[in-house]
Amino acid sequence: MSMEFAPPKYAQVMAAIQQRIRDGEYAPGDMLPSETQLVRELGVGRTTVVRALQTLAMQGWIEREHGRGSFVKGRPETPTERSRPGLSATEQPELGDTTVSVTRVPAPRHIARLLGVDERTPVVVRRRVARQGDQIFAAQALWFPLEVVMGTDLEKPDPLRHGVRQHLQAVKHLRFDHVIERLSARKPTKDEAEQLGSSAPILAVLSSVHDAAGTAFMVVSLALPGDLHELEDVYQVS
Repeated sequence: MSMEFAPPKYAQVMAAIQQRIRDGEYAPGDMLPSETQLVRELGVGRTTVVRALQTLAMQGWIEREHGRGSFVKGRPETPTERSRPGLSATEQPELGDTTVSVTRVPAPRHIARLLGVDERTPVVVRRRVARQGDQIFAAQALWFPLEVVMGTDLEKPDPLRHGVRQHLQAVKHLRFDHVIERLSARKPTKDEAEQLGSSAPILAVLSSVHDAAGTAFMVVSLALPGDLHELEDVYQVS
C-alpha cells in the first residue's frame, strides 16, 4: 500500500500563500485577496480558505482585521512554526464574531490547582464563543483570580479591542513569561457541547499562563471541534 498522501486542502492553501510571501509576491503590509477571490483562484470552498487564514494568523504569517481583511506580517522570525492555541486565545481581539459572557464562580478543582488557590475560591471566568460566519470554531474559557481582574475590563462583558494579553500588560503591567499547555482529545462536556452546538469529539487545550516568578495568573481552556482543527509542529532534528 502506498504511504503517499495528499495534505488536507486547507494546508495546501496555507502552503500556496506562504510561498507567495516567501517569494515577495505578497509583501509585509499588503492586503491578501479576499476570501471570495481565494475561493475562486484556488478552487476550494470558503470553509477551507477561512481555516487556512485562521491558522496562518495563529502562526504569525498574517494579521486579520475584522471588516477589513487579512494583511501580510511576513515570514515568522521563529525557526519553528508551532501551534500555540492557548497563547493565541489571549492575543485575539474580541471582535464582532465573538460572543462574550463573564461570571464569578467557585473555582473547579482542576482550575484551582493550576492557579494555586483553594478549590471553590471565587474566580472570574470569561467565556467566549468564536464564529466565522455561521460556523463555531472554538469555545474558550479564560479564568482569572479576583486580584488579577481588579482595575481591568476583564469582568465586563464588553468585547476587548486588543485582546487579554495586551490589556493585562497595559493596565496591570503583567508580563507573560511562559505557558504550560496540555492537549487532549475527548468528548465535550455538556457545557462545551451546548456552546459548540455539537457533541462530536474535540481537541481540548488547557493552558496556564505564568509570570517570571512562576506564578500562574490565568488559565485558558479551549474546546476545538475535532473536524475543524489540526495541531501541527515543525521542529529541527539534531
